[in-house]
Amino acid sequence: MNFRKFLAIVALAVGGSSPSLAADSVKIGLVLPMSGPFAAYGRQIEHGVKLYLATHGDTFGGRRVELLVKDDSPGTSGDVSKRIAQELVVNDHVDILAGFALTPSALAAAPVSAEAKKPMVILNAATSIITTRSPYIVRTSHTLPQDTAPIASWAAKNKIRKVYTLVADYGPGIDAEVQFKKTFTAAGGEVVGEVRVPVRNPDFAPYLQRIKNTKPEAVFVFLPPGSETIAFMKEFIDRGLAQAGIRIIATGDVTDEDILDAIGDPALGIYTSFHYSDDHKSPENKAYTEAYAKAYPKDRPNFMSVAGYDGMHLITEVLKKTGGSTDGDKFIAAAKGMSWVSPRGKITIDPDTRDIVQTVYIRKVEKVGGKLVNVEFDQVVDVKDPGKQ
Repeated sequence: MNFRKFLAIVALAVGGSSPSLAADSVKIGLVLPMSGPFAAYGRQIEHGVKLYLATHGDTFGGRRVELLVKDDSPGTSGDVSKRIAQELVVNDHVDILAGFALTPSALAAAPVSAEAKKPMVILNAATSIITTRSPYIVRTSHTLPQDTAPIASWAAKNKIRKVYTLVADYGPGIDAEVQFKKTFTAAGGEVVGEVRVPVRNPDFAPYLQRIKNTKPEAVFVFLPPGSETIAFMKEFIDRGLAQAGIRIIATGDVTDEDILDAIGDPALGIYTSFHYSDDHKSPENKAYTEAYAKAYPKDRPNFMSVAGYDGMHLITEVLKKTGGSTDGDKFIAAAKGMSWVSPRGKITIDPDTRDIVQTVYIRKVEKVGGKLVNVEFDQVVDVKDPGKQ
């Protein structure tokens, strides 16, 4: 659809909207990859959203919540995500856009949110700049700089001096690489090499051979969780990097609960920094993981599911504050500064950036009761997105 035509249609739709809120449901358009290579992302986020509604009801501020789930597979094609967002606004008359598992999806849909003045809740996409692309965007997931800085600081404090970086070649990977180098070198560390690999189907063999030949003390890794991460871990072992004494330090995507069992014992001993582990010790997480296991016994809850759960919490609390209004300006004003205790710990919406402020945990993969888990042993509280500082 021509974007100018889209804007004209939106103007008519907004102008003709009913003043009665109580009689109408709140329509939330969930844009997620529900098929294809990143289908697990969409599944986990949808699980979190639906679990929140199942445990808290579906009516808030006098209006019932209605979900419209749309598949934007593979999630890396901006044109697909933008078209779906436009259709949700113009044809389905949604009140809120949400989801957006990957950065290309979120960036492509941001202009739709901005021009239609529709709230847009980011439930995973983690490139720092996303919230700057529309004044109506709010994020309940994380950013890569936010999760990266703590592991860089931890590595330097623990006498890791020489690191090689390997990241996926797209927004989040580049954010992670830049932040790691900035924080690690400021703490006295040295980045002895760096490589960016394709997001899909990279051949890790030449990269890992180059790293092995360079002989760093550790390799810092960011890869979107999935088959590529599993392939990387297998190749890392097969090429003898672990035997050569090269350690892996990473953001928690690399040891995501959704793939941790598939990686298996090669994950043992990996140190990561991240904002959620299903092993997090708190009453809120105990309740969450038990409810999740009952609702979805074939899956382990992960950071994407928690972002979906918290995103739905934010939406419902905003509806209570606005009396059911989903007006873009009122929605964002109500969301700014909002704070609550999530299954991951205390989280707050930064009133200046509309990004999430949260605790980032330092973890080590261990086997507990025969199960691989990310065991938290240290933390950095109230971490803002350093990509905006």
